[in-house]
Amino acid sequence: QVQLVESGGGLVQPGGSLRLSCAASRSIFGVYTMAWYRQAPGKQRELVASLTGGGSTYYADSVKGRFTISRDNAKNTGYLEMNTLKPEDTAIYTCASPPRFWGQGTQVTVSS
Repeated sequence: QVQLVESGGGLVQPGGSLRLSCAASRSIFGVYTMAWYRQAPGKQRELVASLTGGGSTYYADSVKGRFTISRDNAKNTGYLEMNTLKPEDTAIYTCASPPRFWGQGTQVTVSS
């Protein structure tokens, strides 16, 4: 059993920044893909960013250049740094190591 717990969500003004963390109960991110998804009410879940065990990254076009995915294998923790946040970034953000392991999600609200 691997548990993933997100933290760092909250309310931020447009143009602001947040860094989300994803703590794993044991070391997995050096081997498995780490990914961040988000889902807003009434919309489909979308893949925001991913980082494979081999170091390959992917970013959705909507966040490219603003978000950065990373990991610290020694701390069993993954991160999503979010800059220049926009209201349309408002969603529940969930970390995962697909397909087996999923966190519970953390709310990010971008609003004045």
